[in-house]
Amino acid sequence: MLYKDLKDMVKTLGFLTIDDFAKYIGVTSDDILEWESKENVPYSVSLIVHLLKGDKAAPNNVLDNLVEECLPLASLLEEASSFPSKLEEMFLLQKELNDSTNGKNWELGVNKFSKEINWLRCIHMEVAELIESTPWKHWKNINADPDMDNIHVELVDIWHFLMSYILQETNVPRAVSLVNTHCIYEAVSEVDVKLMVTEAEKLSYISLAIATGNMPSFSGIERFIDQFFRCCKISGLSFNWLQKLYIGKNCLNKFRQDNGYKEGTYIKEWKGKEDNVVMISILDKVDNISFEELYKKLQENYKKNF
Repeated sequence: MLYKDLKDMVKTLGFLTIDDFAKYIGVTSDDILEWESKENVPYSVSLIVHLLKGDKAAPNNVLDNLVEECLPLASLLEEASSFPSKLEEMFLLQKELNDSTNGKNWELGVNKFSKEINWLRCIHMEVAELIESTPWKHWKNINADPDMDNIHVELVDIWHFLMSYILQETNVPRAVSLVNTHCIYEAVSEVDVKLMVTEAEKLSYISLAIATGNMPSFSGIERFIDQFFRCCKISGLSFNWLQKLYIGKNCLNKFRQDNGYKEGTYIKEWKGKEDNVVMISILDKVDNISFEELYKKLQENYKKNF
């Protein structure tokens, strides 16, 4: 069904606006904008319209395409059954990392060296690094391609700090419960870079709104979670790859700390490649790699600098 046909049809169904129809079927304004930009409506929505009209049966091609559209969703929902355990693993690893690097009482906002911890500022700064990986500047490299590998790494860095902020406000079981339903999404295959930058900036806006007292902390967490996974979706970062990259980056962070990162003696460039790049290349070659195995491989690569 064409978008313009949907606009005409919803009025005959008794809805004042297409936004009223969207609320009724449980979709967002962003979905509506996407339909309009593509000038097309998903088959599942076409089916709902036919049923609301009282048609005895939707056209066969609509039903066939609806089944075809639901197959990836079924696969995604099957994958989602493992998400709570993966989330729990990530939150526990993050707590362990924070305990070891910042001290046992880091949730109070100060590390073991009496240095203030500001997770909101951390998120804000990582968003800036994500944007720097795109050709956003109107005066320089305007035709350059975005560095999508690094953008995904920056999203994982934001995830480290967002998890830390959530854990500062609550506990691991509650954190898993808050995040779980947001992980079920299908990452886009074609990235709209301009949209990605715009949506990433909203993470900074949320950080600043909380920091300046213009948004309550707990409602801010819910906004953070929703917006973060929207950024993952539109940047083509699936939850499974997010989790794999997180384990990799968490391992790299521990490796950095163990090798003089805090003291300033750590070497970040490994024979002309940043350690992030080396870590990703290792993950690309192995489907399932344990934290311990990855740490060992990082160690082997790091020694080649000397």
